[in-house]
Amino acid sequence: MNDDSLLIGLVSISDRASSGVYVDQGLPGLTAWFQSALKTPWRVESRLIPDEQPVIERTLVELVDIARCDLVLTTGGTGPAPRDVTPEATLAVAHKVLPGFGERMRQVSLRYVPTAILSRQVGVIRGSALILNLPGQPKAIKETLDGVFPAVPYCLDLIGGPYVETHDDVCKAFRPKSAIRPAITAAQ
Repeated sequence: MNDDSLLIGLVSISDRASSGVYVDQGLPGLTAWFQSALKTPWRVESRLIPDEQPVIERTLVELVDIARCDLVLTTGGTGPAPRDVTPEATLAVAHKVLPGFGERMRQVSLRYVPTAILSRQVGVIRGSALILNLPGQPKAIKETLDGVFPAVPYCLDLIGGPYVETHDDVCKAFRPKSAIRPAITAAQ
């Protein structure tokens, strides 16, 4: 295990996918995005769970406190339907709320669909991990990550996570000049 690698927890939240009614698309959508975007070595802990607030809370706590994930992304359960409880579960386990992430995710999604105003996505910190709620469809996951992930590496720096580098042609991470580390070349 490389101590500099990024451990990402991916949680797809869906009653129907978790019970086998249909094939989950959230986890493959997230994985595909990270495969194209990250330069930094990374590993994944994935979970497919139902829309049950206690289950979501336990899963988030387990991924952060026990598995030691640096970043946890959820998909699904952020709308206004009665069973959509992902934001409530995320806020229940949060140590700090980062309202800018939810604001930016909705702003990005509004470029594509007017129903983005129905989203209740949140971004929070638990311990030294960042947790973000994303939409459930692969196209929407990609659009949202393209819009918010540039701020994620610096956020991870600030909360004690690993230094994350991205492929600039997919997602250019933003850091203040004072926070940018020199590139390590093969000769060093």
